[in-house]
Formats: sequence, structure tokens, C-alpha cells
Amino acid sequence: MSPRSALKAKPEPVQSEGSSRPIALLQWYDRHRRRLPWRAMPGETSDPYRVWLSEIMLQQTTVKAVGPYFEKFVARWPDVTALGRASQDDVLRMWAGLGYYSRARNLHACAVAVTRDHGGVFPDTEEGLRALPGIGPYTAAAIAAIAFDRHTMPVDGNIERVVSRLFAVEDELPQAKPLIQQLAATLLANSRAGDSAQALMDLGASICTPKKPACSLCPFNEDCTARARATQETFPRKAPKKSGTLRRGAAFVVTRGDELLVRSRPEKGLLGGMTEVPGSDWLAGQDEATAKQQGPELKGLSRWQRKVGVVTHVFTHFPLELVVYTAKAEARTRAPEGMRWVPIATLAGEALPNVMRKVIAHALG
Repeated sequence: MSPRSALKAKPEPVQSEGSSRPIALLQWYDRHRRRLPWRAMPGETSDPYRVWLSEIMLQQTTVKAVGPYFEKFVARWPDVTALGRASQDDVLRMWAGLGYYSRARNLHACAVAVTRDHGGVFPDTEEGLRALPGIGPYTAAAIAAIAFDRHTMPVDGNIERVVSRLFAVEDELPQAKPLIQQLAATLLANSRAGDSAQALMDLGASICTPKKPACSLCPFNEDCTARARATQETFPRKAPKKSGTLRRGAAFVVTRGDELLVRSRPEKGLLGGMTEVPGSDWLAGQDEATAKQQGPELKGLSRWQRKVGVVTHVFTHFPLELVVYTAKAEARTRAPEGMRWVPIATLAGEALPNVMRKVIAHALG
């Protein structure tokens, strides 16, 4: 029976031939669940703050990368009220290096809203959660299921992969998302919704991996359509990715003794509110001479020296190449308006995005 016809025939979440799947999934999870710093232990109640914080951090980021950041955040801000009282600049500094910085700004805005409007208590419904800054359909479902055991199934990349293979979903992503969402709901147990969701996430992360899945260890190994056809690695079907147009620009690294000239990016837009060295516009087809003309103007500045090579970085929607120029300023040279001098020794504490860390390392290395 095809996935579409199965859905039409049996719209109930867990019925008929699929009734054993949620049970098998939870039995597997009880034996093999991952230990994660934000995950409640068996028998413990999940902390909505830790669930929310981890879900925001895990968007487009790996568990391995998130772990140290999560630990730093909860050590400094142990609950949502503490985070809501922090400054956005402090949150951005702690987030620096994790990428996708709009998440950090939304994280802070959400903490402020929960503290101000909800007395420091997260809403316990998907609808209430979605009304908060930075919480979309997936994140709302994940928090509702994991933190409040609401009967809903969030679908992340791991779950998409498991479900698309189990049912051999031929539609390409992202068009296949609604169908995968419906099929994923058939794997929800009648209770322990949060565990059902986390079990599928763990299954995708540890067994049903993108390449060389360990099918013999999977609780669905006798029931997987893609495995029966030996086509596991071809799912999920994906439309070809469109790579953005290459943009070019220049970055200007100015030192004054043991200090570096920096500025903050505008609050809105790419890398909003983050710290950067002065730079040109990032444009497709920009020539080097035009970019160089956009360097900062300081009295007594030495001549610009172009560093050999370029710094490359890939954002979600475009790749970037930056040429890097260095110059030295005289002692007591004042920073131009909107810029400031910071000690090079304290750069680790600045909210520098990865592309700027690359630029500074290239310039000072």
C-alpha cells in the first residue's frame, strides 16, 4: 500500500498494521537513549527552559557543537528569568561561534517575553509557544511534546530521514514535508509523546544515518520499505540545492599597539548586532579597487598592506570571499565614529562571528 493510500484509509494516528511500531520504538529507546545534557533522565520531569534552549541551539547545528555552549549558558543563566534579565550583547558574546546569529537575538527576545508576559513560565501548548519570538512550528511541537508531553510529533531532519525510509516517501523535500509530518504522527505512542519524538531523533542520529545506516540494529528493520528495496541511502528524496551567487568584499584590520579597531553590525540583517572589523559591502561582482576605497579613515594611518590569499566563508544563501588589508595606527589615534578599540587579548570575549575570527586570524597570523 502506498503512503498516500495508507493515509486515506487509516487517518488515525496509531492503528491497524502500524500499531506495534510506537511500542517497538519506545522499547528500543528505553534501552538505547542518548544521554544529553538537556535531556531529563528516566523518571525525571523535563525542564521546559532546558528543552527550549537546546532546541534553539540545535537548529542547523550538531549535538557535538551545541554541548559546550549549552553548558555555558545554563551555568551563567540557570533559568529563563535570569536569561531574560541579561543584555542582548552578553547573549551574543556567549553565542559567538555557534552561527546563525538571529537565533541568539530571538533567544534573548523570547526569554524577555516569557519573563515579562508569562511570569517566567513557558506556555504549555503549541499555540502559546508559537506566539513567542523565535519559536516556529517545529520548535513549538518539540517543546510541547518533550517538556509538556503534548500529543504531537515534531519533525526534524533525523525524523524526516527515518520516516521517508520507513514508508519510502517518493516526493522530494521540501514538498514532502506535510506527508512526512502525517506519517510521523503514526509513530506516536498513546502516552510518552516526548519520548516518542526523542526516540525517533535518536534513531536517526545513531542508527538511520544519512550514509551506511545500521539497519540490522533498527527496531523497524523488518518493517522498512526502503530497506526491503535496498534503497535506504536514496531517501529522503531532495530537490537539487541552489547555491547562491558568490559575493566579494574587503576587510580592514587596523591595530593600535595591542588593540584592534572594531564596530558592531546593525541590529537587523545578517549577523545583526555582532562585532566585526571594518569592511566593504559584500557584493556579487565587486572589484577589489572599489572595495578597497571603503576602508576606514584615520589620521596617521600607515599604508594598507594586502595579505596574500583570501578568506572564504559560506553562509546559508551565498558564499563569500574577502581580501584582507592591514594597517597600523599611531598611539592615541581616536577611533572613527561608530567604531572602538578593543584589546586583542580580550577578543575571545567579543561577539565575533566565525567569518570575522577567520579574518583576524588571517591578518594577525
